[in-house]
Amino acid sequence: MSLVQDFFVGLWTHVLSQPMMQLLAMFIPLAIVSRWLRTTPTTWLALTFALLTPVPVMAILLEDSTGMLIPILVMMGIALAVGLFALIQWIAHASGWNRFQLQLIDIPSRMWGGFAAAAGLAILVLLVFATVGNSLTMVAWMLVALNLLVVFIAAFDLVSLPRAKHFTAERDTSRIASLLKKQKVVLTITYKGPLSVHLTAKDDVPQQFQAVPEQFEMDLEPRSRTTVHYEMEPTHRGSFRMDTVYLQVDSRLRFWKKIIKLPVHVAISVYPDMKQLAEYALLARTNRLSLVGVRRTRKVGQDHDFERLRDYTRDDNYKHIDWRSTARRRKLTVREFQTSQSQRIIFMIDCGRMMTNEADGISLLDHAFNAMLMMGFVALRQGDSVGAILFSDRVHKYVPPKSGASQMNHLLHASYDQFPDLVESRYDEAFMHLRTNCRKRSLVVLITNVIDEVNSHQVEQYLTTLVGRHLPLGVLLRDERLFDAADNDRMYGSDLFRAAAAAEILTWRHHVLTDLSHKGVLALDVFAEDLTANLVNQYLEIKARHLL
Repeated sequence: MSLVQDFFVGLWTHVLSQPMMQLLAMFIPLAIVSRWLRTTPTTWLALTFALLTPVPVMAILLEDSTGMLIPILVMMGIALAVGLFALIQWIAHASGWNRFQLQLIDIPSRMWGGFAAAAGLAILVLLVFATVGNSLTMVAWMLVALNLLVVFIAAFDLVSLPRAKHFTAERDTSRIASLLKKQKVVLTITYKGPLSVHLTAKDDVPQQFQAVPEQFEMDLEPRSRTTVHYEMEPTHRGSFRMDTVYLQVDSRLRFWKKIIKLPVHVAISVYPDMKQLAEYALLARTNRLSLVGVRRTRKVGQDHDFERLRDYTRDDNYKHIDWRSTARRRKLTVREFQTSQSQRIIFMIDCGRMMTNEADGISLLDHAFNAMLMMGFVALRQGDSVGAILFSDRVHKYVPPKSGASQMNHLLHASYDQFPDLVESRYDEAFMHLRTNCRKRSLVVLITNVIDEVNSHQVEQYLTTLVGRHLPLGVLLRDERLFDAADNDRMYGSDLFRAAAAAEILTWRHHVLTDLSHKGVLALDVFAEDLTANLVNQYLEIKARHLL
């Protein structure tokens, strides 16, 4: 017995007398076991070891507890106060009594319960020290036995952790997504283990996506399957991969946690907003395009450009019913009219530094692509040919103008992985590419943003050179921050100078647009979020006036 006492005394004197060494002595064995078994101890297990491990050493070193009675009583009082407060907080969180909950620090109810249990255990140990007198050696061995019991319970609980081979996962979602449009994901988790288990599941959602909810807590019965649903919203275009489903599995007594990685590979391509195309088609069939801001345009010569007869549908105007053909065929028949077809539209999208600003959470370039796809969809339905030139300091992509529904796929694949670069745009190279590859008369739509004279002079110079050969349309995107600064009601101090500078830039911008109009260039000055509807309206007006 003396050898054991000398060992603990030497251990305390040379090693455990330092607080850091005490912590290391408590947690290093636990960390080694956790690393070896690829598990993680919970707060409850770590707290239990932290409270019980030093107790036998203290008991052996204290040969007489009479001198420690007052400090023990003080510590008991502190533990009692902490335990009562933690117990009240745990009951308040469990019962939903917001009035009694601590508002300064957001602590979960389980943590308050752990504090209360730890305080109760501390009171029990201190009570033993205060009542046993000089029999601390016997108490020390009792507490050693208690430590061994905790180790045995922890080891038994560790065995209850299920293995990774007991789990499989499946992910069901579309491989094509639209920018800023929610997409449903279905996760199916199959459990083949013999015991029920509590786990937390989280999918491998890319950082550029927002998932609601982010994770799921569930209880699985033996040999069962469960399905959860969530929605993710991509905030960036491009190609992304989802390769893993993560499961955090708890042991039976919640002393251990284990991370299980289930391989589930899915590649997702995020394109510009494509769902707007389906919405436009639906609203066009039901004659409700005004809901998306598209105005009805009176087409010159519509009543005389007869194309063919076809069967009546519920969405047709009854004024177009051909009653003679209906009587002859004994079936409702309508006259269908055509507009001028086989015209060409070329989009020139600036991908340089001027398009890096954001509006409504996405870049100006994303708004430009959304508007291009919508107008391209409308033009292809009209029978026109649509192409695109994407450029910054060089020409990134060129889509030759073609007609037909398949052209939408070419536009989508050309734009979905293009991002704004912090470089100066080379308008000369872009317009040289246009002059070389597009010789037939076309509607050239340049979508860009200008805030300085250098870029504005280039835009004006190259657009005006197209007048006569092509029909140029310059689309200049507005910056909401400039308009907000100019409309600021607080006109004093630094805000006054900021408003004056913004007003000067807006005045200069107005002169640029006026000069473009005087030189025969169509100009459109809109906010990025209003670009789609205004651009479609401009195209329909050009078609109605036969400007091409």
